[in-house]
Amino acid sequence: MSAAIKLSAPATRGFWEIPVLFEDEHLLVLDKPAGLLTSPDRHDENRPSLMRLLMDGLAAGKPWARERNLTYLSNPHRLDFETSGVLLLAKTKPAAITLADSFGAEQPVRKYVALAWGSPEAATFEVDAKLAPHPVKPGQMCVNPLEGKKAKTEFEVLESFSDWSLLRCVPLTDRTHQIRVHLKHAGFPVVADDLYGGKKLWLSRLKKDFYLKPGRDERPLMARAALHAEELTLPHPVTNELVTIKSEWPKDLKVAVKYLRQYATGPSRRGQMDEESESAPE
Repeated sequence: MSAAIKLSAPATRGFWEIPVLFEDEHLLVLDKPAGLLTSPDRHDENRPSLMRLLMDGLAAGKPWARERNLTYLSNPHRLDFETSGVLLLAKTKPAAITLADSFGAEQPVRKYVALAWGSPEAATFEVDAKLAPHPVKPGQMCVNPLEGKKAKTEFEVLESFSDWSLLRCVPLTDRTHQIRVHLKHAGFPVVADDLYGGKKLWLSRLKKDFYLKPGRDERPLMARAALHAEELTLPHPVTNELVTIKSEWPKDLKVAVKYLRQYATGPSRRGQMDEESESAPE
């Protein structure tokens, strides 16, 4: 079978080559790219989504579906539009039901990496804060101790830079935008997370002798929320054996961390950078 599934959305001229991370007769695990919805948008049917593209491919008998003899696909969990990484799919209805029960019982262990603003004092910390839809901002979540649903996330500092931190994030519950909202609540918003106040990361703010050729516009090192689903461990829905699937960091995250390691190892410049950010158009 092919190592990637090719999907296209002619209406938007979109094209995606989705790597396959793991596959057997019951499971299909894909490496979801950033900038692609997992499921169809309830408010805009024209926005491409991974599941809609896959279902259209199944119906059309695309080569990737024929060679697998696929007739069914279901996603027991989802990743945000901007989040990349491990996405698990069931190839049979019984497997889908078992996986849905597993996620409902919070059995899968999901590990994410995030690049966040700020420097936590402790090497490990957790946020236990109930989450609910924002009362006045559609599409956003917020901490709500009274009406929210239980939500808990464990964090570990992998690397510290002058004004940023590379974190491992382990959500112990499965709430919408959980990691992003919990990090904002803790004072460490995810880099380039526009929805929750995380500013973009610019090379010009890191490198003192930064030079941009005339007529060129600088692009941020991270143009989307810096969150990647790096690893998923769960009991196999049929054999019950533990299965661990990993995804390599995407290029934008690798590049951002590379430049932080090179140029952001000194003292904090947070106040100065905030002033520069306010005066420089994005």
